[in-house]
Amino acid sequence: MVLEPSSVRTMRRQVLLFMLALCLGCVLGQVSYSIPEEMAKGSVVGNIAHDLGLDLKRLKSGKARVYTGGSLEYIGLNKERGVLLIQERIDREALCGETTPCALHFQLILENPMELFRVTVEIMDINDNTPRFTNAEKRFEISESAVVGSKFVLEKAIDSDIGQNGLQRYLLTPTDNFVLKPGNQADRSKRVEMVLQKPLDREKQEYISLLLTALDGGEPQMSGTMQVFVNVLDVNDNAPTFAKPLYRAKILENSPKSTSVTTVSASDKDIGSNGEISYLISPSEHDLTELFKIDSKTGEIIVVGELDYEKSKVYEMDVEVVDSGGLSDSSKVIVDVIDINDNKPDINLISKSDFILEDSPPNTVIAMLSVNDLDSENNGEVQCNIDADIPFKIQNTMNGFYTLVTEVTLDREVASQYNITVTCSDEGVPSLSSSVTFTLQISDVNDNAPVFERSSYEAYIVENNTPGLSVFTVKARDDDWNQNARVSYILEDSSFNGVPVSSYVSVSADSGVIHAVRSFDYEQIKDFQFRVKAQDGGSPPLSSNVTVKMVIQDQNDNPPQVLYPVQTGGSVVAEMVPRAADVGYLVTKVVAVDVDSGQNAWLSYKLQKATDRALFEVGLQNGEIRTIRQVNDKDAVKQRLTVIVEDNGQPSRSAAVIVNVAVADSFPEVLSEFTDFTHDKEYNDNLTFYLVLALAVVSFLFITCVVVIISVKIYRWRQSRTLFHSNLPVIPYYPPRYSDTLGTGTLQHVYNYEVCRTTDSRKSDCKFGRAGSQNVLIMDPSSTGTMQRIQSEKSILDEPDSPLEVRKLLKFKPFILCNSKS
Repeated sequence: MVLEPSSVRTMRRQVLLFMLALCLGCVLGQVSYSIPEEMAKGSVVGNIAHDLGLDLKRLKSGKARVYTGGSLEYIGLNKERGVLLIQERIDREALCGETTPCALHFQLILENPMELFRVTVEIMDINDNTPRFTNAEKRFEISESAVVGSKFVLEKAIDSDIGQNGLQRYLLTPTDNFVLKPGNQADRSKRVEMVLQKPLDREKQEYISLLLTALDGGEPQMSGTMQVFVNVLDVNDNAPTFAKPLYRAKILENSPKSTSVTTVSASDKDIGSNGEISYLISPSEHDLTELFKIDSKTGEIIVVGELDYEKSKVYEMDVEVVDSGGLSDSSKVIVDVIDINDNKPDINLISKSDFILEDSPPNTVIAMLSVNDLDSENNGEVQCNIDADIPFKIQNTMNGFYTLVTEVTLDREVASQYNITVTCSDEGVPSLSSSVTFTLQISDVNDNAPVFERSSYEAYIVENNTPGLSVFTVKARDDDWNQNARVSYILEDSSFNGVPVSSYVSVSADSGVIHAVRSFDYEQIKDFQFRVKAQDGGSPPLSSNVTVKMVIQDQNDNPPQVLYPVQTGGSVVAEMVPRAADVGYLVTKVVAVDVDSGQNAWLSYKLQKATDRALFEVGLQNGEIRTIRQVNDKDAVKQRLTVIVEDNGQPSRSAAVIVNVAVADSFPEVLSEFTDFTHDKEYNDNLTFYLVLALAVVSFLFITCVVVIISVKIYRWRQSRTLFHSNLPVIPYYPPRYSDTLGTGTLQHVYNYEVCRTTDSRKSDCKFGRAGSQNVLIMDPSSTGTMQRIQSEKSILDEPDSPLEVRKLLKFKPFILCNSKS
C-alpha cells in the first residue's frame, strides 16, 4: 500500500473547497477560493468571471473593481482575463496569527447597473516557519535530594505555523537522568516538562547539560533547539505548587494601566530560604508581557498595556512559581476581555452618482455604502438613516452594505441639488455614530412651458406715434434651466379689419419688446388685440401664449368744427332779436363738435369780440347766446359777435365763428342794415384791389395812372348807383294763425317768401307763400333784372346751383341774406 504525500492530500482538500465555494457562489452571489500562503506575485487565484458567470465585456463596461474596505489589497482583478491575481505577498502568520481558518474577504463591484459579489479567499498554511525557543538556553539548580519523578517545566517552543505544520513534539537528549513528559492542560495545548527519572548525585555529576529539540510535522520537517543546563544543589527537596491549575478572570477593554486582573497563589513546604517563592510569567509569552505584569512576591497580575477587544477577545498566559531551590510549578491564567462601545461605525462610500435626471423613476440607485463596526453584540449593531425631508431612502441590501435610492420622482425646479448626509449609529450605550455627506446634482429636462407674468396685457400708445416706437414689453418665465429656459417671443398670425396684425406691431424675439410698425390714428383705430407666443429652447420645445390689447390714446390733433351757424363766403346769416327782449333772452346757440375724445373733446365757448359786449353773453359750456340786459332803442340794429370755440386738450385748439344779430322788430329794418353791410364789404374789397393796381401802374407811367384813376372813379360811380338802386327791404309778416308749435326761438315758424323785384328795389313787393320746409328768407340785392327775367329763369328756390342757402335748424330760425354774382 502506497501512502499519499501530505501535499497531495492538501491539494485535494483545496480542490474540494474550491468546488464547494464555486457552487455556493452561484447560488448566493459569492465565491470562495483556497490558496497556499507565500504565492508569488501575479499568481492566478481563480477565474472570477467564469465562476460568477460574467462576461469579460461586462467586467469592462461595469468598471469592475475589487473593494477591500480600506485594508491592503492583496488580491487584484485582471479585467482582460477575468481572473484574480496575487498582488502582494501573503503571510498567513502575519495576517491571521493563530486564528483559523484564515481568510481574505473582499467584494467585487460592478456599475451600470450596480452589482456586488462577495469573494472569500482562504489562506492555507505551508511549513515556512521553524520551531524556535525564546531563549537559547535554560538553567536549573536542582537539589540532589530531588525525588525521582520530580518535574521541571521547560520553555515551550514557538512555531507560527498551524496544524500539521505546527509544533508536534520535543526530544530531550541525553536521557540518563531526565526524560520529557508532555502534559495536557485545560486548553489541551502541549507543555514541556522534564521529569527526573534517576536520582541525582551531586558528588558524581554537579552539572548536567541537556539538549531540548522541538520538531514540527511539515514536509520537510523543521526543528529548533535549546540548551538546558542543570546545576545540582544540595537539600531542597520540595517544589512549590499552585493552589489551582487554572485561573480565569474578566476585564473591560481600555482599562487603565495598573488595573488588577487577578492574583495567583502557590505554596512551598520547605522552610527558610528553600521555602521562598517568586512568580513570573512564562518567558515564552513575550507578547503578553507587554500587556500584563505579575508581582513576583504577591502573585497579583496587573495591566500594563492597552487592551483592545477588537484585537483579541481572550488572553491566555502561563504563570510560573519558583522557589529558591529552583523547584517550580506552573498554572494557566485565562483573561476574558469585555467589550465596551468604543468604536464608531466606519462608513465607506463604495460608489455614487454625481448627477441624476429629474425624471428618473423611483428606486433609482444613486450610491452604495459599506458600514462596519468593530464592536460586538449590540455595540456592533448599526442602523443607518438619512434626513426625512429629502426624497431618498436607504436600504440594507446585505450584511454591512446599504444602497441609497430615490423615493419619488425628482423635480429640479423644486431643488437643483441635494446635500445628502448618511448617519450610521450603533446600539451601544452611549450610542456612537458617524456620518458621510455628498452632493447630488439634479439634471434638468424640459418639463416646464414658459409662463407669462400676466394672463393678459393691455398696452397704451398715443396716436400719431413714430413708426418703430417701443410700446410695451411682455415677459415670460421658464422654470427650467439653461437652454430649456431660453425664451423666444413670436407674434402669432392674425388680422384686424382684414389687415395682418404684423403690419401694426412687431415683437422682438429675444426681449419681448413690442414695437409699433406704423403710426396710429385714434379716429380710425381705437384698439385692437393680438397674441404673442413664448417658446423655450428645449427639445421638443414647449410654448404658451398671451393676449395683448393695444389701446390707442387720443391726442388733441383735431380742432373743433362749428356746425351752426354755418359760415359761407357769400351769405350773411343773422339772428333777429326783438327790441322788447328781456334779460336772458335766448338769441341763438353755437353748435360745435370735436372728433377727438375725452378731455380733448370737451368744448368751451367764449365771446371774443362783440359790437356791444354789455348786451350779449355766451354760455361757457352750452354755447347759448343770451342777452344780459334789457334791449333798448339805442342799441344798434346790426350786432356782430365773434365766438371762440376751444377744446380742453394740451395744447388746446380752437375755432371762431361770426354770429350776426339783428336787433329789430321788423324785416325791412333788418334787411336795410345787413344789405349795406354786405355792399360796404364788397366795395371796400374792390377799392383795395384797384388802389393797389393803380399804385403799381403809377410807378411806370404817369399818363397810365391818370387813365386808371379816371377809370376807377367811373367804375365806382357806376357801382354806387347799382348798389343804391338794388336795395330790397323784406318785411316779415306773421300770419293770423301763428302759434308756438316749434319751440322757443326768434322765428316761431318757417315760411317761403317769393320775392318780386323791379328796377326800383324800394318799391318791390313781397308775396307770402304757404308754409314749407324751408327755414330761410332769401334776398339777392345785387340783381338788376326785372320780374319777368326772374320768372323766366325759374324760381330762385328751384335753382340747384344758386347761392341761396337752405338750412334745417333744430331750434333757431334765422333769416339769410344772400349775395348773388349772376
